[in-house]
Amino acid sequence: MCGIAGYLERNNTRPAGEMHGLAAAMADRLAHRGPDDHGTWAEPESGLALGHRRLAILDLSPAGHQPMRSASGRFVMVFNGEVYNHLALRDTLQSGSGQPPEFRGHSDTETILAAFDHWGVEASLPRLEGMFAIAAWDCRERVLWLARDRMGKKPLYYGWFGRTLLFASELKAFRAHPEFHPEIDPDAVAAYFRFGCVPAPLSIYRGVRKLPAASWLRITSRTPPGGDACLPQPYWSMEATVRAGLAAPFSGSEQEAVDELDHRLRNAVRQRIVASDVPVGLFLSGGVDSATVSALAQAQSSIPIRTFSVGMTSAEYDESSFAEGIARHLGTHHTSCVLTASEAMAALQEIPSIYDEPFADSSAIPTLLVSRLARRQVTVALSGDGGDEIFGGYNRHILATTVWPLLRSIPLPLRRRAAGVLGNPALLRGVQALLPPRLRLANLPDKAHKIVRALEASGPLDLYLRLISDWPQASSTLNSPQPLPWSSEAALDGPKLNWLSDELPATSMMLADARGYMHDDILVKVDRASMAASLEVRNPFLDAQVIDFACALPLRWKIRDGVGKWIVRQVMDRYIPRSLTARPKMGFAIPLTSWLRGPLRDWAEALLPTEDSCDGGLIHRQASRQLWSGFLGGRDALTGPVWSLLMFQAWLEAERSASIPAVPSHIHS
Repeated sequence: MCGIAGYLERNNTRPAGEMHGLAAAMADRLAHRGPDDHGTWAEPESGLALGHRRLAILDLSPAGHQPMRSASGRFVMVFNGEVYNHLALRDTLQSGSGQPPEFRGHSDTETILAAFDHWGVEASLPRLEGMFAIAAWDCRERVLWLARDRMGKKPLYYGWFGRTLLFASELKAFRAHPEFHPEIDPDAVAAYFRFGCVPAPLSIYRGVRKLPAASWLRITSRTPPGGDACLPQPYWSMEATVRAGLAAPFSGSEQEAVDELDHRLRNAVRQRIVASDVPVGLFLSGGVDSATVSALAQAQSSIPIRTFSVGMTSAEYDESSFAEGIARHLGTHHTSCVLTASEAMAALQEIPSIYDEPFADSSAIPTLLVSRLARRQVTVALSGDGGDEIFGGYNRHILATTVWPLLRSIPLPLRRRAAGVLGNPALLRGVQALLPPRLRLANLPDKAHKIVRALEASGPLDLYLRLISDWPQASSTLNSPQPLPWSSEAALDGPKLNWLSDELPATSMMLADARGYMHDDILVKVDRASMAASLEVRNPFLDAQVIDFACALPLRWKIRDGVGKWIVRQVMDRYIPRSLTARPKMGFAIPLTSWLRGPLRDWAEALLPTEDSCDGGLIHRQASRQLWSGFLGGRDALTGPVWSLLMFQAWLEAERSASIPAVPSHIHS
């Protein structure tokens, strides 16, 4: 895994030495992504400079050094990621007609360049199976290509500043270039407060965009900054894959379906283990997905694999005992640690600078901790991310299948009255105490507000937006003289959410989650946390062959009898006794509500907006104070909004130390 950075400057007047220096300075901001090697390339006549930081995974020799030039000399490339089918691509290239390429080493970087030489960039990208962000310069055609993998696992930001295009794996690299003049984008702020992250293609800064997943951007010497000529173009579509699966569903038996998933997942796990010249381990949370990946990995290993987990001091949130039981059964070499409030406090000082943008997924904290734990022993780790989105693992998917058909038959006014009753925290705790242990929901206070939102929904789109929104009423806490489009539901009925329907609500939600929540939150969380520890994380569930199969699988084999990921559980049962895995889904959560009212309270209150805050008037002071008071008064449903506010303020504090970005003039107190 690596970090890439660079710039393209029109009418360049910088000499080669200065260009190399700027590219190196940008790349050095990404040293955590690539501590093993570094390099630059510059071409003054085109104004292009490339920088690279390398985390050596494949071909540890100098033959894997980047920036790398293709054998023909036509392409120069910096690349972040892994292409798992690169050996198969080499075979295809060497067995084809014409002069077969001669390879200097065995890195996937060299394979990609050979593919570009042979097929061209646009035709090569759909052939690449893996995770990647690419910046490639076509020396013959004078064209810069930026590209990203199908699921958006590896990040790539880009933006024009005057006559200069900047691009990098992380926003912090932009700060090393003198043309970068950051200004907060109010639409991005509104989107952040709604969803707890800044969704693509937005970034927290005006004029900077995230390249969408499964797309490329082609910039020539004649391409004007901005405009239609700079729009990304897709080379693959998740929606098209889902539609193809619905049109031609898997037609085998139930047993054949389980066998097929076992086979494809086993291959995906093996591929991600063998495509490495460094030690590999696995994240084992104790949940279905990570347990399945760990079981398939151990089944194909002659020695104990290394697994890692993080536990919580609060039993209600602690899965470590389940992970340890699974590890003992599988015979893995297991290492675990416990996240305390003091360790969370230490991590909170780093999160804003690690993520570059405000990011309110609190599971970033244990993800950072387990990444650092794993990095002490391995350089690559496999995870179970992606299983929920493609096999129906979230409660909202189950609700859409089992509960929504009933809810929509009940008059909306009646449902909203019931929501008012369920929104009473004291009543919920009393009901929970009266239930027998087997019927009690894990983390009930955290889930209750979602039940309330579901009761109040007017339709599938409204239901989905209510369930994924951390803070539906966030606009009330933002100061703006005009409506902020990303804080309204109408603006969100767009590319990521335009396929929700009464006929296919669960399938539609899974598609929306894969294109939205997973892309903008889950994969961002894991990439930044793991790369901050110089650890590469790989996702077998997001293998192209697994996704194709999942999209063709009938819904009844994903969600059955009110349980999600039914078919994944059948595969898991082949390797792990159900007694070790049969329990309610917990998620990778921390005891945020109790910590904010206890050991983190002083930190939180110090961050609440005041007249001296550095937010430029973005946040309404009185509304934020009322929010905090309501939370302290026992309204557990406000935990998410409070956390979003605090993490935004923490990000602003971190920005102040790196020179505060200018706030747009139309935002005021």
